[in-house]
Amino acid sequence: MPHTRRDFIRLSCCSAATLSTLAGLGRFGMMSALAAGAACADYKALVCIFLFGGNDSNNLIVPNTTAGYQLYSAGRGGTAAGNLVLAQNSLHSLGSAGAYGMHPAATELATLYNSNNLAVLANVGTLIKPFSSKTDYINRIVQAPDNLFSHSDQQDQWQTVQLSGVPSTGWAGRMADIIKAAGSGCYNSSFPPILSVAGQTIFCTGNQTQPFAMIPGAPPGLFDFGDTSTAGKARILALQNILTLDSGISLVQPASNVTQNTIAQSQYLAGALNGATALQTSFPNTSLGNQLKQVAQIIKAKNNLNVNRQVFFCSLGGFDTHSDQISIQQHLLSQVSPAMKAFFDATNELQVANNVTTFTLSDFSRTLQPASNAGSDHAWGSHQMIMGGAVKGGAASNGGTGLYGTFPDLTLGGPDDATTNGRWIPSTSVDQYGATLAKWFGLAPTDILGIFPNLMNFPATAQDLGFLP
Repeated sequence: MPHTRRDFIRLSCCSAATLSTLAGLGRFGMMSALAAGAACADYKALVCIFLFGGNDSNNLIVPNTTAGYQLYSAGRGGTAAGNLVLAQNSLHSLGSAGAYGMHPAATELATLYNSNNLAVLANVGTLIKPFSSKTDYINRIVQAPDNLFSHSDQQDQWQTVQLSGVPSTGWAGRMADIIKAAGSGCYNSSFPPILSVAGQTIFCTGNQTQPFAMIPGAPPGLFDFGDTSTAGKARILALQNILTLDSGISLVQPASNVTQNTIAQSQYLAGALNGATALQTSFPNTSLGNQLKQVAQIIKAKNNLNVNRQVFFCSLGGFDTHSDQISIQQHLLSQVSPAMKAFFDATNELQVANNVTTFTLSDFSRTLQPASNAGSDHAWGSHQMIMGGAVKGGAASNGGTGLYGTFPDLTLGGPDDATTNGRWIPSTSVDQYGATLAKWFGLAPTDILGIFPNLMNFPATAQDLGFLP
């Protein structure tokens, strides 16, 4: 995604023009201490896949009963703007009852759901407090997040759960702070517990922790400094000597320190990867496929890295479908589905399927009602997916409903529509979603409340959504 001036202010990161792995400067070491509440007796990893642009979840998960499909098709088609209805016989039936269907391009994801390794969280979005009714939103009885329907704001809010103002840290970065503070057994000082294979992102930025960032398939380290000859080693040594010079300039010295740390982390990761055998699982040669393959390779090297907790960030863009939505989403989901299945297969190969949980995020969903040029507009609540061996997924999940959260009433202008064209008011918050993942990850309740500041506004019984043990 392109960076804006606000992104620069927010991340305070230096250029990665000469590094494939430079993570960012953060607050140049001016960090506050956090309580250590993580339990790291075993290995666990969280893998985030952010679908940039706003994935249309109305066509990802479709009501498959007669009444439900009729309501869906009434809202999605039959207008001059175009028809976004998926044929009912093209849907992948979810569960034996088939109350819901999945997009025809999501063949592998439907298979994972039907094998109980994938869960669907319905109508989740940015919320400060729950809305008891549409009236709460219309009459502003309950405060809504700032700048709804805005890409940059909603991307930030999904990644930070700071729902007003300019955020500075992401919720995964704050989780990494807790892991770092827990010390030995959870954290290896030679390598950060959080890594991005999709560029710089606020999601991974903590108060005390900066992510390691790398290009999938590229060796970690400095560009043009991979030469291991005598002359090549001399070049890297000369650079390191320059970086250790005390310039006395308040911004330059911390930046040099970050570069030094990144070089050391790159060398540490390169050594760990060199000692790992090749994966047998085949991945699709796509952007997301290559990102997830790189994540799997790093997980394979976890013992060499000496880490027990890791968070990874992946992404795929292009979901801002204001036109030609049917064909564009078909193309994108045909990348997402096999890549996620290959990654799950790789975790089985590595015997860590129960220890790795993958989940999706996106800016928002899209309006049920079509807009011009056979596309749709920005909306609010969306359906997200959680995948892994530990996930309580499939049709038997959540007491047999097959979905977590509450599926919206698809009536245009109805009780769940924030406007009149199918923008669903979320019934579940991103804070609840993230807190459920954090609890499984081993974080203490007090730390979880600190990471997710809006969680206290939701009933204690609803702070764990139940899709993980």
